[in-house]
Amino acid sequence: MDYKQKFVSIFCDKISRNGAQELLNWIRSTDFFSAPASTKFHCAKEGGLVEHSVKVYEVLREKYFESCDDEESFAICALLHDICKVNFYKISSRNVKNELTGVWEKVPYYSIEDSFPYGHGEKSVFLIERFMRLKPAEAVAIRWHMGGFDDSVRGGGYNSPISFAFDKYPLSVKLFISDLESTYLREKGTSAVRNHG
Repeated sequence: MDYKQKFVSIFCDKISRNGAQELLNWIRSTDFFSAPASTKFHCAKEGGLVEHSVKVYEVLREKYFESCDDEESFAICALLHDICKVNFYKISSRNVKNELTGVWEKVPYYSIEDSFPYGHGEKSVFLIERFMRLKPAEAVAIRWHMGGFDDSVRGGGYNSPISFAFDKYPLSVKLFISDLESTYLREKGTSAVRNHG
């Protein structure tokens, strides 16, 4: 499946807000369509970031869309929640011995090279809003899409901002659950790195 083509098709079909085309043009100028989604876990491979983004959209749309929901908001949140990973990974290779053949092979290796350390969800919101305004529910959903895995949540308890976000904006919960399902269930076994140590 061509995830780049699918991403662009969903984006152009569902997102018509002012600045959307400029945002898409900027995305095309980055490594978004070739970048991995992680260093060694889900979709740690060329094109993994766009694959993950499309799969999160599919989960969010298939499982959590209700008549009161907004198609454009769903597309924006799912397709762009990890835009913070643009130009984020340094891609190289390393030699690993194949245990079956005893032959040394080059395998991909990804490391993080964050030139704009602004957080995760908040960085995605910042990058999107350079081109296109987000509705409050979209901004909050993207900001908190990592849920309890977000470093700023640890130790926050029930009175933390994420608790209020999840309570006030159902889209936040839907995006978080969709991201989790996509990452740990639909993308299981998609790492080109994990099996090589």
